[in-house]
Amino acid sequence: MNPTIEFSVAIVVATLGRAKNVAALLDRLALQSPLPACVVLSMETAADAPPARDYPFPLISLFGPRGLCQQRNRALDSLPPAIDIVLFLDDDYVPSRRLVAGLVRFFTAFPAIAGASGRLLADGIGGPGITPQAAAALVEAEDARDERPSLGVSAAQPGLYGCNMAYRTAAIGSCRFDENLPLYGWQEDIDFGGQITGPLVYTDAFYGVHCGEKSGRERNGRRLGYSQIANPWYLWRKGTMPAGFAGRLMLRSLAANGARLLRPEPWIDRKGRMIGNWLAVRDILLSRVHPRRILEL
Repeated sequence: MNPTIEFSVAIVVATLGRAKNVAALLDRLALQSPLPACVVLSMETAADAPPARDYPFPLISLFGPRGLCQQRNRALDSLPPAIDIVLFLDDDYVPSRRLVAGLVRFFTAFPAIAGASGRLLADGIGGPGITPQAAAALVEAEDARDERPSLGVSAAQPGLYGCNMAYRTAAIGSCRFDENLPLYGWQEDIDFGGQITGPLVYTDAFYGVHCGEKSGRERNGRRLGYSQIANPWYLWRKGTMPAGFAGRLMLRSLAANGARLLRPEPWIDRKGRMIGNWLAVRDILLSRVHPRRILEL
């Protein structure tokens, strides 16, 4: 029986081409106590959906054009009434069994906080990735500890980490993800947080592992490389990303792609990213830079 909780939690997963990952995530969400009020899967086609089965929570499946921002917006527009907290998870995130309980405990303890990202036991985004099996082992080991997770929080942040970020629906209001950030929506999480009124923090109260799955070698690094420069520039001009933060992002991308150009990682198209970086720099100088130009690359 699902215990009575103070907050109704909806979990949103925007996914594309990872039906096995989504099936594994749903299985872990079925272990939650308390359970989420609903889970929303936002997909492009039925091919993205996991095999049909019964879950102990309502599962809402949505279909429409691909793009992280578009998919998340469809989910927000389709939430049932009386949802208090929306948790956005990546499809390759492996959550603790105590994820929802930690969320409820956190937002009860800090009524003034608008949104939070939880602790990552590990993050495979900067390397070759973490297998779902290894991620599950890390989470299970942490769950086996008897003590409750700390309610410690960071200082206020300009935005949250998109792989696991929770917001009060009252704070979201009519805010939506910017659909001018197409496809994977580079820095969409910072942009969304920049529209929210109220503190955004990181906390130890809930946790999991972000696998950072790589689906083979990156085949079109130009798109991401362009986004690494164009999107921070666009968001700075829009006013949802601080100038210093945007500048550091752009310089870091240029430096990383240049440093690894001759010895790239097997899963990253560094040459393509570097070309994309400089195409965006050129477009800034020509006053024609825009995130949606990646659709032409």
